Amino acid sequence: MSNQDLDPDSTTDEDVTAAKEELIKKCEEMWKDLQEYQNKLSLIGTETLTDSNAQLSLLIMQVKCLTAELSQWQKEIPEILPLNEEVLVTLGKEEFQKLRHDLELVLSTVQSKNGKLKEDLEREQQWLDEQQQIFESLIVLHNELKHQTVTESRTFKELKTKLHDVKEYKEKLLVTLSEFLEDHFPLPDRNVKKKGKNTQESTIQLITLHEMLEILLNRLFDVPHDPYVKISDSFWPPYIELLLRNGIALRHPEDPNRIRLEAFHQ
Repeated sequence: MSNQDLDPDSTTDEDVTAAKEELIKKCEEMWKDLQEYQNKLSLIGTETLTDSNAQLSLLIMQVKCLTAELSQWQKEIPEILPLNEEVLVTLGKEEFQKLRHDLELVLSTVQSKNGKLKEDLEREQQWLDEQQQIFESLIVLHNELKHQTVTESRTFKELKTKLHDVKEYKEKLLVTLSEFLEDHFPLPDRNVKKKGKNTQESTIQLITLHEMLEILLNRLFDVPHDPYVKISDSFWPPYIELLLRNGIALRHPEDPNRIRLEAFHQ
């Protein structure tokens, strides 16, 4: 603020009146305080004073002097400070410095809050970017899993269809094999009379080549660690020899009465 900005002629009657009322108000407050002290001392003054209360007596006299001085001041009209250019400039500078100091404090506080808000914003933006990356990664993973699930489902259906076809083909092969064996390898007679050691005749129920192969095959898959089957009287010896000679069956190396089916699948 420069001296040219403060014009003493710009002071209005309202400013003078306001300053005068403020000064009168302060004087009235001082007068009320003095009256209160005077009333308290008046009550004390009615008591008989002793020599030991000389200090109190002195205080009472000081109060009376102050009361008289106050009465004199009340009779006089207080003078208003002259509102000249020098006074106005001084007051303006003081107000300007005070206002500048307050504004600097406000600016410092705002800048501090802005800095903290900027840090919070950067931290929140970083967190948002991380969450966005995670979300995008999850979307990609979801699409891959979805595609994989569809592929696995399609593969499972294809395998299921192939398995069904294989089972049907297996059933057809078994039926064809059964018919082939029954046609080309029939039993001469299911009831064969065989003489035992006691020279008595016994009737034995023979099984077909198909049934023999089925027994050997089931044993091979059900008990792979011991696939040998004991040769029973129901096995027709010519068929046993047929299987052994053609490498379809193998005899046990230690027990010639046990045979097994050759593991062609291994």
